[in-house]
Amino acid sequence: MEIEIRERESKGFAIAREDGKKAGMMTYSIPGSDFIIVDHTEVEEAFKGKGVGKQILYKIVEMAREKNLKILPLCPFANAMFKKLNDIQDVLK
Repeated sequence: MEIEIRERESKGFAIAREDGKKAGMMTYSIPGSDFIIVDHTEVEEAFKGKGVGKQILYKIVEMAREKNLKILPLCPFANAMFKKLNDIQDVLK
């Protein structure tokens, strides 16, 4: 699974691909210099139940740690994952 993060102005997204096919995407907003807001997660039907959303979230968490950012998870999926996973609590806003 390849996961790439792209940003333009005040928006960003992480896209997951497997064998050239889009597996899922997570989008976020950049309202300031110290945090991001994860606002949407989608996983393609063929990849549901394979942990794609979680892998994408971990990639965004890794990026947030590198940039010293906090994450505000407004997306229901991301919010549920932050409640469930103790190893990513350090970046929770």
